[in-house]
Amino acid sequence: MANLGTFNASEVEPTTSFEPLPAGKYLAAITESEMKPTKNGGGSYLQLTFTILDGEYKNRVVWARLNLSNPNATAVKIARSELSAICHAVGILQPRDSVELHNLPLLITVKCKKREDTGELTNEIKGYAPKAAAPAVGQPQQAPATSNTPPWKR
Repeated sequence: MANLGTFNASEVEPTTSFEPLPAGKYLAAITESEMKPTKNGGGSYLQLTFTILDGEYKNRVVWARLNLSNPNATAVKIARSELSAICHAVGILQPRDSVELHNLPLLITVKCKKREDTGELTNEIKGYAPKAAAPAVGQPQQAPATSNTPPWKR
């Protein structure tokens, strides 16, 4: 049993079920990160929470799990490559702590895949790019800067 204090459900908007985000590119930022042990305890992964920053899906979240410590060398290699892509996308090439990657905008490429256990669709992040690389889903393309525009005004 848990004491809920003075909670009144009529004062709080109920949550609605979320369908997976449509596949596409989204402007997002890492808003949480945490090292967690793997299910079998043989390693650990960095769980990153990405929050969508604008558009129709603003404030929705998607997660990435990077197996940075794992007996499977291939899993570690893939995770390190993903972390490198994230670091390049946000411009922090030698982070000492994952919090250094927080709140820096980047483009994430989201795909939909079926879960093996339930068959339900779920999101998976399949790519990372600097925010200036391309417009995110639902974002209008900006006109390219002219050659006489100083770099700091582009």
